[in-house]
Amino acid sequence: MVAPELVRGTSCGVTLLGDPGCPGGVTFAYTERTGGVSAGCYESLNLDGNCGDNAENVRKNRHMALAAIGASKMSRRLICPNQVHGDTVVVVGGEGLSLDEARDRALEGADAIVCLVPEVPVLLCAADCALVVLVADGSFAVVHSGWRGTLARISAKALRSLTKASGHDPSEVRAYVGPHIREWDYEVSEQIATQLADEFGTDVLYGNRNVSLGTAIGKTLLDEGVRAERIAIADQSTASCTDRFFSYRGQGGVCGRQGVVAYRDENRERPPINWLRAC
Repeated sequence: MVAPELVRGTSCGVTLLGDPGCPGGVTFAYTERTGGVSAGCYESLNLDGNCGDNAENVRKNRHMALAAIGASKMSRRLICPNQVHGDTVVVVGGEGLSLDEARDRALEGADAIVCLVPEVPVLLCAADCALVVLVADGSFAVVHSGWRGTLARISAKALRSLTKASGHDPSEVRAYVGPHIREWDYEVSEQIATQLADEFGTDVLYGNRNVSLGTAIGKTLLDEGVRAERIAIADQSTASCTDRFFSYRGQGGVCGRQGVVAYRDENRERPPINWLRAC
């Protein structure tokens, strides 16, 4: 199997990052901030309804993002959890929850969704935190991992839920860590830096108080049995690329949110994304 890679593309006026070779009927893409209808500090493809943007603009932006990855007809089945920087994982399908149960549970607070049901799109949002996609044949998980979730190893918890529900081994899983605030932009308190270094080792540190979420998440997945060659980590820093991405730090604390959208549909052709080049 070809190693996972995030490449840049466009569809329906929206700029995306994804893996056109993603297997098992799973389609996913990380959005950039352009191509939507929001204005001001939310310009323009803000996908989060809880950051102060106009609700109608958010609805339109979400529809654009779903259309860009070929999921516009699935919009009524969208799961978009209330993210709370915790480690709750909601499983949809299999021996987990029904769609309605999962949506209700996700709204109570969750930071990872495991989905085994076709034609159910899942959206998670962030403005500096890492968004992680885990893909097994015919199923996937989407994870929100800031420093709290990373320290709690939420990616490991989601991976265990995914492999248990799907019957796959961790060595078969492909993992993607999307654009997030990188270590050269991410200075934290001495206490947080120490906690992360104690948990993951000193190579997550960049200097004294700057930390690498990507390195910590990668170590988490490796410890759970994911193969190194099946882990792709985006190299952009959201805080350094505010022309392309929303950044809480880079925009002074008031901004929109990009997202990652994923769904499974084995009987559908790939959406018409024009994959351009490595990101």
